[in-house]
Amino acid sequence: MDIKKLQRVVVDALEDVKAQDIAVFNTTALSDLFDRVILASGTSNRQTRALAARVVEKVKEAGGEVISVEGEETGEWVLVDLGDAVVHVMQPAVRAYYGLEEIWGGKPVRLKRTAAAATAAKADEPATATSRKSSRAGSTTRTTAGTAQSAAARKTVAKRAAKKSASRA
Repeated sequence: MDIKKLQRVVVDALEDVKAQDIAVFNTTALSDLFDRVILASGTSNRQTRALAARVVEKVKEAGGEVISVEGEETGEWVLVDLGDAVVHVMQPAVRAYYGLEEIWGGKPVRLKRTAAAATAAKADEPATATSRKSSRAGSTTRTTAGTAQSAAARKTVAKRAAKKSASRA
């Protein structure tokens, strides 16, 4: 399957199940193993598993090959290997902790929005200039709170990893 068609199928599947912060990176210059890394966030273990399952379903329907799926047991980070593309579906705290955008994010791929995604984005836009101003003010607060929350999440993930390695020793 053509890489552009594969990434479109994956992104559409992720949008179907309301994935957050979808990012596609061209990794042809960074790795010979795959051409695209696709990152997406889910709000819960259940959603991350559902997102990965939807990707697998849609890729198979389109005639693509799914090589493997890892991490479905816990659902914090599910990896779907599609050969030419690797899909990482993660919870926001895990995504912030590992920072895959920093590793693979050298060359982001711009995708055209599907009609459904464009319609949903338009519905989310504020109707008046006054509501836009209040929306912007609220986004600054959310960003600051999100930064503090992600720092706390990184500490939590680090503590879990330390406990897990200590129990193995």
